[in-house]
Amino acid sequence: MDAEILRSVSRSFYLSIRFLPAQLREPIALAYLLARTTDTVADTAQISGSVRMETLKLLSNGIQGTASRDVVVELIASFVSLQENVSERQLLESLPDCLACLEGMEHADRNDIRLVLEKITRGQMLDLQRFDNPQEIRALSTAADLEEYTYLVAGCVGEFWTRLCFRHVRQFSSKTEDEMLALGKRYGMALQLINVLRDAGSDLRAGRCYFPEHELGAVHLTPSQILSEPERFQPIYRTWLENAKAGVMTGMEYSRAINNRRVRAATVLPALIGARTLALLKTAGPVALLQTVKVPRREVRKMVVRAIFTRSGGF
Repeated sequence: MDAEILRSVSRSFYLSIRFLPAQLREPIALAYLLARTTDTVADTAQISGSVRMETLKLLSNGIQGTASRDVVVELIASFVSLQENVSERQLLESLPDCLACLEGMEHADRNDIRLVLEKITRGQMLDLQRFDNPQEIRALSTAADLEEYTYLVAGCVGEFWTRLCFRHVRQFSSKTEDEMLALGKRYGMALQLINVLRDAGSDLRAGRCYFPEHELGAVHLTPSQILSEPERFQPIYRTWLENAKAGVMTGMEYSRAINNRRVRAATVLPALIGARTLALLKTAGPVALLQTVKVPRREVRKMVVRAIFTRSGGF
């Protein structure tokens, strides 16, 4: 697995992966690179949504082992030159190696990677269907739609992580596998919700509103009015901030139940970064829709130390 590509396409997840024992590092890193590859295809705006949809379907079939690897690689090659980011180009170019690595995985790990990628890709295709016109800001209909989205692109990752850890890490947790699967699912969903909150402004400018239409309607606000009237949007935004905060605390509970110190450190780090991101978003208020809010690198480095040397990251 190419560590340089992994580091270049992930600022924080790479930090978590470095903590993991070798038997976990490879399948988790591979699943992440494949997910980033499908995400890059979905986000290549220079190509029509319908073509991206068909490409995602074929790529998904290639990952599942039901389509020719050569055909998939040849199609994805047409997306490489369209990537403005060098790391994204290198990621797409690494697809043949990733697919070969997937074929070489042990049976159980390969099946789990395919299962989680099937769900992630389904979530990405739903996005392409729902937001097929960037000139028009569309909102998800209900809170259930947002829950479904956060599960498909991240909640299922919490389940994937849990299954791998119970299989590969001796005495992984003080809780049962079913308990950890439920906690991991909510944890993953919370981390994706934080992404939704952090990227709300840029998503709106791209025609995507993940906040439920029925909640906006209750305060007589349309998706297209959010950026021009951010104060009216704040009660809805703050409610979802609190929802994400509760999910992060679930992640803390998940992490505290892990017996292996290295895996515990890797698992709690996203929760620490997520909690700090939520605090910054809350402080920024309406301004968060106009600028990118990120945890500074120096703070992340401090969190890495906390994750290593405390049982629950200091919370």
